[in-house]
Amino acid sequence: MNSLPARDQLRQRVEYTYKFNAKTGRHGWLRLTPAYSLKIVEELVIGQANAQRVLDPFCGTGTTALCAAYHDHEGVTTDINPFLVWLAQAKAAHYSPTSIETTRGACTQALTLVADRAIEPVSAPPIFNIERWWSAEALEFLCLLRAAIEHVTQPDTEIRNLLLVAFCRTLIEQSNAAFNHQSMSFKGEDNQALLFPIDRGAAFEADVQFVLSGAAENPAGSASVILADSRGLRKALSGPFDLVITSPPYANRMSYIRELRPYMYWLGFLQNGRDAGELDWTAIGGTWGIATSRLTDWERPEKHFKSAHLTDALQAIAHSENKNGVLLAKYVAKYFDDMWAHFCELPELLASGAELHYIVGNSTFYGTLVSTERLYAEMLSELGFSQVECRPIRKRNSKKALIEFDVVARWK
Repeated sequence: MNSLPARDQLRQRVEYTYKFNAKTGRHGWLRLTPAYSLKIVEELVIGQANAQRVLDPFCGTGTTALCAAYHDHEGVTTDINPFLVWLAQAKAAHYSPTSIETTRGACTQALTLVADRAIEPVSAPPIFNIERWWSAEALEFLCLLRAAIEHVTQPDTEIRNLLLVAFCRTLIEQSNAAFNHQSMSFKGEDNQALLFPIDRGAAFEADVQFVLSGAAENPAGSASVILADSRGLRKALSGPFDLVITSPPYANRMSYIRELRPYMYWLGFLQNGRDAGELDWTAIGGTWGIATSRLTDWERPEKHFKSAHLTDALQAIAHSENKNGVLLAKYVAKYFDDMWAHFCELPELLASGAELHYIVGNSTFYGTLVSTERLYAEMLSELGFSQVECRPIRKRNSKKALIEFDVVARWK
């Protein structure tokens, strides 16, 4: 029997990969699961005690599936990003005491190899301007540590996965990246100087201990994480599901691949910038690298969702005085066409009476408000969902018009 309440166990697993900065109010490292989202998800899961199977078609770091599992449900989640699938699988796995102790021993072995320089370091990943990310000393340590982890563990094992999760924490903690505002930035050279040397090995060991403290508390239920496109769920999943809780990408031109690239390069999920752009193009809402250039030639499919509100918004954006208005209108159109394709997958996967919760924010483009929540509601109503409503949750930032909503619907 687990010794901690479900909420405490869940928070330990969720916090594998982020750290809250009380001074800035921001979440650093993997900033995809802020505390308010965890609170919302948990309240929704607890409020649906009879929902045995819970689906999240936009995995992120796996919070919904984990929350379902810790409250004795079956959680199923999908994502198109293989790194996020790997991470969520590592967080959702059940770990034995033997695995925990073996991982702790492997950490000691790896750090001994690093301290003695008894291992050939891996090559630094081909991240553009990598010197902005890490000092020469930090980069040397990370290359040695990455090689040592491979040396003391076997591929695709729980031991290696746990050490690599800790490695993700360490590599970003020891970077020059700053997370004190919405976009990632880098500390200036003056801020990089340290009064005292960092014990990098001790920092990694602490991260391993933190990860293992969460891994030791297994959920009562189960969580499955599947690599799949949310626009093709019926090919990857079998229903029925009683509850859908998710937060899809927002229509805000934010590239999640850009945010995740340090982890993805270090762990081998990306080999070059083109890989990143290709993955962003396949994802909903991606606009980084080649994903942006391909929008120029993109045309809406014949069976796109037809909405007067969306048409008006697209025309307003395209006719903007900004030279990129036409391109941005295509971006918005593609985003909603992709979400329509996703929503069309749901009916065959849902149980009668299934409830949906889509946490999403609206957006503005050149002064034109795009009411994402309203368009979601229109799509769900068109597909035959009932009791559709848009519940405001909170303001997204200081702009009064930008609000986060819970779009709720019920399958007939």
